Amino acid sequence: MERTGGEPDVVILNEKTKSLPAGRWEYIFVDCSAETPKDRRSLCYDRAALDARKAFKPKDTAIDMCTDMGIELMTEEQYRQLQELGSFDTKTSSWLNTPSEIRKHGGAIFGDRRYDHVFIYHNGADSYYAARGFRGVLMV
Repeated sequence: MERTGGEPDVVILNEKTKSLPAGRWEYIFVDCSAETPKDRRSLCYDRAALDARKAFKPKDTAIDMCTDMGIELMTEEQYRQLQELGSFDTKTSSWLNTPSEIRKHGGAIFGDRRYDHVFIYHNGADSYYAARGFRGVLMV
């Protein structure tokens, strides 16, 4: 995560994970950089969206980069929890793991913080902007 401009930190310790033996902890690392990591911007949401673009294709997709890095795309719930720890994405925005019901219609969701409030929006999954990237989650 650090290689692409992220600032990973442990934000959640979870002892109640059903997949772990009693007494074992789950450590959840998330990107805690103030803005969405610099080397993870200007990406469309996923491969289907990238392949659908006729022109001006971005270099990669958020989902493909997550897969390559061995991390998961942050969910809306995780994003809202992160925003409780501080002010993140006040100048940028981050793609979020999109429910299949939205994705099947060509859309994807992203979040940011403006006016001291967290907003979750939608856009075409094939869109990309210089200020939109993604935040990752790694569970160990």
